[in-house]
Amino acid sequence: MAKLTNEQYKQFYKSRVEKYREAKKKYNRPLTLTEKILTAHLDRWPEEGIPEGGTTYAFLRPDRVAMQDATAQMALLQFMQAQIDQAQVPSTVHCDHLIQARVGADKDMDQALQDNKEVYDFLSSASAKHGIGFWKPGAGIIHQVVLENYAFPGGMMIGTDSHTPNAGGLGMIAIGVGGADAVDVMVGEPWGVRWPKKIGVHLKGTLNGWTSPKDVILKLAGILTVKGGTGAIIEYFGSGTKSLSCTGKGTITNMGAELGATTSIFPYDERMARYLIATERKAVADLCDEFAEYLVADPEIESDPEKYFDQIVEIDLDTLEPYVVGPHTPDLARPISQLAEDVKKNGYPDELTCALIGSCTNSSYEDMTRAANVAKQAAQHGLKAECGYLITPGSEQIHQTIKRDGQLETLESIGGTVLANACGPCIGQWKRDDIKQGEKNSIITSFNRNFQKRNDGNPETNAFIASPEIVTALAIAGRLSFNPLKDTLKTADGKEVKLEQPESSELPAQGFISEDAGYVEPAKDGSSIQVKVDPNSERLQLLEPFKAWDGKDYVKLPLLLKAKGKCTTDHISPAGPWLRYRGHLDRISDNMFIGAINAFGGEPGTVTDIIDKKVKTVPEAARHYKKEGMGWIVVGDENYGEGSSREHAAMSPRFLGCKAVVVKSFARIHETNLKKQGILAFTFANPADYDKIKATDFLSVVDLDKLAVNKPVTMVLTHEDGSEEKIELKHTFTEEQIEWFKEGSALNLIKKKAKPVTA
Repeated sequence: MAKLTNEQYKQFYKSRVEKYREAKKKYNRPLTLTEKILTAHLDRWPEEGIPEGGTTYAFLRPDRVAMQDATAQMALLQFMQAQIDQAQVPSTVHCDHLIQARVGADKDMDQALQDNKEVYDFLSSASAKHGIGFWKPGAGIIHQVVLENYAFPGGMMIGTDSHTPNAGGLGMIAIGVGGADAVDVMVGEPWGVRWPKKIGVHLKGTLNGWTSPKDVILKLAGILTVKGGTGAIIEYFGSGTKSLSCTGKGTITNMGAELGATTSIFPYDERMARYLIATERKAVADLCDEFAEYLVADPEIESDPEKYFDQIVEIDLDTLEPYVVGPHTPDLARPISQLAEDVKKNGYPDELTCALIGSCTNSSYEDMTRAANVAKQAAQHGLKAECGYLITPGSEQIHQTIKRDGQLETLESIGGTVLANACGPCIGQWKRDDIKQGEKNSIITSFNRNFQKRNDGNPETNAFIASPEIVTALAIAGRLSFNPLKDTLKTADGKEVKLEQPESSELPAQGFISEDAGYVEPAKDGSSIQVKVDPNSERLQLLEPFKAWDGKDYVKLPLLLKAKGKCTTDHISPAGPWLRYRGHLDRISDNMFIGAINAFGGEPGTVTDIIDKKVKTVPEAARHYKKEGMGWIVVGDENYGEGSSREHAAMSPRFLGCKAVVVKSFARIHETNLKKQGILAFTFANPADYDKIKATDFLSVVDLDKLAVNKPVTMVLTHEDGSEEKIELKHTFTEEQIEWFKEGSALNLIKKKAKPVTA
């Protein structure tokens, strides 16, 4: 069961009325949209009554689960361990991450089908057996396909990808999680989460000219930074929300992940209804119109927002300028009028080597028509892209529709190459032949992330992010310093021409082409289906349960790594060529921390083995400690684990012997992933204590038998000279999460509950 029936939607919306009344009575005040949707999905009200943002741990019942192929492998392997026959909520798998961009859509797809056959066979058979909808390779990027088929106003979903919040553009609370969280929901358990704080973004005015929805989130990234949204839901409100298309809203909520936000959401409006009707969901749109008051914030919220949000940001769309962010981080933001000055001041290579549009963030029909309009203007003047120009359609539905309507041909006419309907260069699945490794260069994309090495594996690539139309304009100019709002281009005959502001169509006049979209229904009875995993495979490996805690303190464990500065999940468990091993825990663990910067110097991903004093890669040192029967500890900096939801960044450390991670602060998803796998996640009570950790220290975490909610923990540093020093640590463990630790993992606890031990 992947899709709800019209009758199920009807029952869902009818149930909102009573749930809203209950919540209104408990709060005794007007409710934000965030509060309406979250309380409507509570498994049970917390004992303290009204949940408090940042404090209360609540249990929710999401309406569905979505998984992409890279994360679905480990999620389904864990689900199989739970020994449950059928997924208990509507769930889908989308094959979008394993297709490498090389030369073009057709050849790249043929190669991917050949290279990934055993993984696709595993995912399709496991999905068929366990009642999970399966979207074949080439069907599209998970978030675009979800928006087209499954997202609905007022609903709630979790997805094993950090950009799951894309569905917030259609008024859905959609949260990125690790695979273990998805397993919780698929086996019928409630999903536990720290009740989020609320950031209100007041949009006023109307977008105009070259400015697009992308510029709203790029400006907001500059305001809030990559950790400014941590632990919060960003709720957009104000008259400006109505000036944005549904897919434009999706662009904004998609990139809320770059702020560390739990998710982002827009109120239901006519633009959402229009999109639902265009994607053949008129019955849902009609129900949303009928129950609209439950799909928006109460009217009092907008008139006095400071009373109801923890933080308010105001953005005037009338005066908003196109933005460009980067390189190396999505919060290094400036309006395009300042970009040329920044290029000169910071020595960024002005000449572009490649410009890329599309991705899950910006591949809607509206996006493609605006980019195509810019391309059409260029073609009329005999101009073409002055650098590589790559186009990634978000789904087969988009691909077929823009092919029929001519946008694809226009984009190709200026030198564009169309890639497969997949993530491709956005996640590092890009085989570049135009530059050498280590060659300094600049690219510009309409993607969502631009961490160092993220797109092409080259640390010297400066990746900038902008809207598809700005990316296209800069591709035609061939340089970063070009500002299409005021600069001109020279034609072959020497004439100076200026690009006009792009025009677009929000939705296709002839409707979307949606036949043969690549969907496979699960078997009605999957009991006879065999899910085969070759024991000799290098890509798939059945999981063994992690061992339960032995009840002893962690005494004098070696420090494996003290990570310095930005340590994202890309640093902890890189993607790119490692994506092929996402279903094989042992094999993929060879990439653990190979991108991390060691505070004690040396090449990235290297440490000195504390036993034999040899310099090794981090996984080599970890495997040595594991062989010697020693656990180990990692220390990290601010916003540790920022970025993708990949739980391999928690599972690989657990597999190789990690006992605890101690940092200045965590990114939300990664902190939960560590806890799910039985790793202790601590923060320094005094962040300055980070500086006390020495390369040769042995670390002890004591009195673990007294681990309790809101109670500090002591870590003892044993220095090389034998002296000791005590440090206080904080944590956010709940009673349930402490049980995860004691049982060895959250999955172990689920199995224990399902099969209680009898006397």
